[in-house]
Amino acid sequence: MKKLQASGKTIEEAVRNGLSRLGVEENRVKVTVLEQPSKGLFGLIGAKEARVELELLPDGVEEAALFLREVADAMGLSVSVEREDDADSIRLNVKGSDLGLLIGRRGQTLDSLQYLVNIVANRHSDRHLRIVLDAEQFRERRRRTLEALSEKMAVRVIRTRKEIVLEPMTSQERKIIHARLQGHPEIRTYSQGDEPNRRIVIAPK
Repeated sequence: MKKLQASGKTIEEAVRNGLSRLGVEENRVKVTVLEQPSKGLFGLIGAKEARVELELLPDGVEEAALFLREVADAMGLSVSVEREDDADSIRLNVKGSDLGLLIGRRGQTLDSLQYLVNIVANRHSDRHLRIVLDAEQFRERRRRTLEALSEKMAVRVIRTRKEIVLEPMTSQERKIIHARLQGHPEIRTYSQGDEPNRRIVIAPK
């Protein structure tokens, strides 16, 4: 945990000086007053400045990014992590070369890492954080693949009038297919089975 001491003519000034050195806002630190200011004799002799200690509190997203870099390093990968704040989540984009190992087959390794990253982030946060982990724009590419698959399977179901059961998918991926075929005049979708083998069924209405 990073700590530093700062001084100033008043407690407020000492805190501001410390925050400036740390480069953070006041909500990121715990402040302990070490010494109150005093004017001294005749307001001059023996005057003492206020002295405070600032302890930098952990940030959930920063801790998650650090964890991610450590995991990548253990896998022999050199990566950087960029943060994007969305309306209801925080996206951590992993940049680097040879990220296929980090993504895994159909994103399975990426999904597992996302689960762990969320645990780390929320352990160091006083509010619930929802982190989406991405690498090489895999999430967007996977979304387009699943949407194309759902439309192709819908055409087959309409032609054969027989339902199709897709491979097991994560809840995130199932939502993409449900959303794509929602409101289709001839098709309905539902999920069956238990995690992690829960599957989408595309059936005629």
